Amino acid sequence: MYSFEPNEEQQMLIDAVSRYAENDLRAAAEEAEEHAKFPDGLIEKGWEMGVLQASIPEEYGGFGEYSSVTGALAAEEMAYGDLPGAMAVMTPNLFVLPILLAGSEEQKQEFIPPVIEMEWKAYTAAMIEKRFDFDPSDLKTTAVADGDDFVLNGAKTYVPYAAGAEAMIVYANVDGVTQGFVVPGDAEGLSVSEERNKLMSLNALPMYDVTLENVRVPAANRLEGDFKAVLAASHVALAAMAVGVAHASLDYAANYAKERDVFGVKVAQKQAIAFMMAEMAVEIEAIRMLTWEAAWKLDTGKEDAYKSAYLAATGAIDMVMMVTDRGVQILGGHGYIRDHPVERFMRNGRGFATFTGLMIV
Repeated sequence: MYSFEPNEEQQMLIDAVSRYAENDLRAAAEEAEEHAKFPDGLIEKGWEMGVLQASIPEEYGGFGEYSSVTGALAAEEMAYGDLPGAMAVMTPNLFVLPILLAGSEEQKQEFIPPVIEMEWKAYTAAMIEKRFDFDPSDLKTTAVADGDDFVLNGAKTYVPYAAGAEAMIVYANVDGVTQGFVVPGDAEGLSVSEERNKLMSLNALPMYDVTLENVRVPAANRLEGDFKAVLAASHVALAAMAVGVAHASLDYAANYAKERDVFGVKVAQKQAIAFMMAEMAVEIEAIRMLTWEAAWKLDTGKEDAYKSAYLAATGAIDMVMMVTDRGVQILGGHGYIRDHPVERFMRNGRGFATFTGLMIV
């Protein structure tokens, strides 16, 4: 059975990520959201902690072994500081980890080392499509074999750092099966929208629409492994980040309630508020346990691992919306103004229902 106690290496990583999340990401979050731009050096500092590199074996340029549990622990801590900042630091995960999980040995040797051996650069992935019935297992973007190549056609949205990306993994429908393709950022026929996506939150994280018109890539760039493994890794990552956002909201609301006087009584002493915070804490812990269990199952190859990852993500979507909404409620009228971060936590939390494919650990 899995352990609830991080090992020494995991604890060291958690501690480092936690310090960065609280001292750097959280401190910069409000200004970054307002001005739609991260401060200089913020993302590079997070990248230098080596969270991704610690998940990559030495033969591909890293210094560790892949662990979904370790990735989930790091993702939660980083999102506790700031969700868009965490996603920015970990955007190269979207490129590297699918290759590690579903790529061939040749692809791992060719594509992974250039990403993790240098400073942070824009390597990303394009999965989400602008459709109300978007389903990652039934994509409208197509890849058709043509000799030694595949020809890709379709449109994607919410692609982080697509403008100026060195390369990206584009997910497409190949005869009814979803598979990824490594596409150079300057590939002929690939175009990126001039304007960034305008969203309810994540304003500091630059995301774009991407259009593919007869984009030709070598068949050797096709990831032929199990796409379900990639999707499950995304589910675990998003569930972990949702826990981090919810935890941040609860902590802030609880501290406020303990200090705020209303008619001579601390807000936290009011029974309705105390019950509300208790239920928030229970829901966070429940989804955290589901997420850790799913990550452990992925690491140990359990038969129902993909199902567990999906359940964790589905539960996290409802949990983070409930918790962050109540975080706003606990602050009363103060919760609706930007002097307090709970309204930002709620806007971030609302997006998890549409974030599939935006993070992988």
